[in-house]
Amino acid sequence: MTRVYYKEAVGAFIVFDVTRSATLDAVVKWKQDLDSKVQLPDGSPIPCVLLANKCDQQKEGLVNSPAKMDEYCKEKNFSGWFETSAKENINIEEAAKFLVNKVRDFSYYFSFILNYSKCIKAEHLSWNKSVLRIIYVSYNAFLRDLKNAL
Repeated sequence: MTRVYYKEAVGAFIVFDVTRSATLDAVVKWKQDLDSKVQLPDGSPIPCVLLANKCDQQKEGLVNSPAKMDEYCKEKNFSGWFETSAKENINIEEAAKFLVNKVRDFSYYFSFILNYSKCIKAEHLSWNKSVLRIIYVSYNAFLRDLKNAL
């Protein structure tokens, strides 16, 4: 997809069909494309939730093992995953709320650092780009640690 399609995205769903295990293979391509074209201000990927759709039907492959799906999502850097059914409206709202909360969490921390950096700017007469860079690098480390803790 083009960058224009992803422009200003702050969260995403990637959906595959649990009745056709081959559709899970395409998930990696979509996730790599998403991560290469849109990032959070610190360069990390936007929150992305994997949806295993058609859970109201017979499942094939990896989705039959929740533990393996958890591992798969961790390896591929998904924020989480849900078994869903668009037809039966199963877990659609739960998945949406989960993604919104992930986006909100990241937004909170970004606004925190922006407000924090403004306070530092006001307190330091020798404010310059190198100070901002140190804060930015420290903030990146903070987000990385936060992400690892989640």
